[in-house]
Amino acid sequence: MGGGRSRALRTVPDTEPRLEFRTIHGYRRAFRIAGGGPALLLIHGIGDNSSTWNEVIPHLAKNFTVIAPDLLGHGRSDKPRADYSVAAYANGMRDLLTVLGFERATVVGHSLGGGVALQFAYQFPQMIERLVVVAPGGVTRDVNPALRFAATPIANEALRLLQVPGAVELLGVLGQVADHLYRGPFKNVDIFHDAPDLVRVMRDLPDPTAREAFLRTLRAVVDWRGQVVTMLDRCYLTADLPVQIIWGDKDSVIPVRHAHLAHSALPHSRLEIFPGSGHFPFHDDPIRFLQVVEDFVATTRPMEFDPTRWRETLVNGVGEAEITGTSATREAVLDAMGADERSAT
Repeated sequence: MGGGRSRALRTVPDTEPRLEFRTIHGYRRAFRIAGGGPALLLIHGIGDNSSTWNEVIPHLAKNFTVIAPDLLGHGRSDKPRADYSVAAYANGMRDLLTVLGFERATVVGHSLGGGVALQFAYQFPQMIERLVVVAPGGVTRDVNPALRFAATPIANEALRLLQVPGAVELLGVLGQVADHLYRGPFKNVDIFHDAPDLVRVMRDLPDPTAREAFLRTLRAVVDWRGQVVTMLDRCYLTADLPVQIIWGDKDSVIPVRHAHLAHSALPHSRLEIFPGSGHFPFHDDPIRFLQVVEDFVATTRPMEFDPTRWRETLVNGVGEAEITGTSATREAVLDAMGADERSAT
């Protein structure tokens, strides 16, 4: 929905999420939980927190036990000097599910959380039933230049300016101005569409521990050249896993062309492009988001992990044709890439 939502969700009584805490490996982990039934794990993006899912949680909780954690270093979770890699976050999701008594889950991940979800599927295939990735990181190197800058050493000093009195308030005003501009004369400038959410994410960064955790997380996945972690080399391992990809065609953080590349690379995946939505399609059009997720769950069967088949798939790999670029699959992937990505391959 260009410049803001035009479709509001109805109220769902008795399914509001509860904020709870567990201490795992000595660190306090915060998470929101609601509903009952099979586990549905919602993983937020970098700098964000579990409250980003608040509007859709009550509706998903009608059929699932919805678990939305604050990743370590984010939200109300502890922010230690620790490992903030994608693999470490995947380990954290396994540990939280285990502590809560769930052996398996359908996993939904947004942005960085999409990369964590993909890594979770790779590291713990026996624990995942289905996978939904929403504008996930780690498809190609391409990413918003602001994130490339934030990964540089000078960015820490720049972000310190948010500690100046009134800086956060000024940031909020700029976000409102950007939103107004997107609704008016700059409706085709995608960065203005996502500005209010990006400002919301930055509001926690004046806190030194939150800022340090944000930068450690960012530098684990992005440098000045772009994203450094890719999912493409292991996508073939999702051949038996139901996968739904969701993207907004106005995404200013991770371009929508990544959606087509991910769709080509993930076997048998489904793709939904939300017209007029930005990097947060579940904010822009929550009704459609819920419809897509609910239909995906209703029309797919949970993956049954077969260790023998997994081993055979891993041993066989992607094959020489994919590596040398002579297969139709490889060509489809390259066709979905931009010129810069093709030249780097």
